[in-house]
Amino acid sequence: MLAPDQRTVDAEAVAAVDEAITSRRSVRAFLPDPVDEGTIREILQVASRAPSGTNMQPWKVYVTAGETKHRLAEAILSSGIRAEKAKWEEYKYYPDSFFEPYLSRRRAVGYALYGLLGIGRREVDRMRAQHDRNFVFFDAPVGMIFTIDRRLNKGSWIDHGMFLQSIMIAARARGLHTCPQAAFAPYHRYIRPILDIPEEEVVVCGMALGYEDTSKPENKLRTERAPIEEWSTFLR
Repeated sequence: MLAPDQRTVDAEAVAAVDEAITSRRSVRAFLPDPVDEGTIREILQVASRAPSGTNMQPWKVYVTAGETKHRLAEAILSSGIRAEKAKWEEYKYYPDSFFEPYLSRRRAVGYALYGLLGIGRREVDRMRAQHDRNFVFFDAPVGMIFTIDRRLNKGSWIDHGMFLQSIMIAARARGLHTCPQAAFAPYHRYIRPILDIPEEEVVVCGMALGYEDTSKPENKLRTERAPIEEWSTFLR
């Protein structure tokens, strides 16, 4: 085995991987340009190399486009519970109450997004309308719904997250953008019949996939990341 200082590093490969990771962001407005099924299959196949405990591969994905994607959006947007506060029946994504530093980070991204869109802090209806754009996958040509078997435990949910990240990175390598969307989870009762999702599967999230519409103000959003010193400890 080569000593660490004898190993060669492919600078171009490092740059390509780093670019795919650092250029990934949540895009909230897409062009209508279609993404061919072959490319989607490639992305999913690559992402399936994500690690999972004892190689269980605990992910399921339902890929929608065209009429099916439209019916899915209509079912949620016309539902009686849409105007109410979302109820997280299957699992809880957020804590009951936010605390620091997470509260400040959450507020910062919300204020930044609404600021770009010219939405004031008291304009609740406009905030709701923007939130509802989730359900049309921000006009992306492809919308995916991800599920996991409810009998699996927290470790498999961690594995599922690594799979999701792998999809988003593989998409960037192909010039595509994504937006992971937990907003779909509370509406699983409306999603199930359209996609024929069995009851033993929990709806984890959705994800928009397509080409970024660079003309839209919301896509100018760039979120900050805390410096390494705030969340890492090096022990020697």
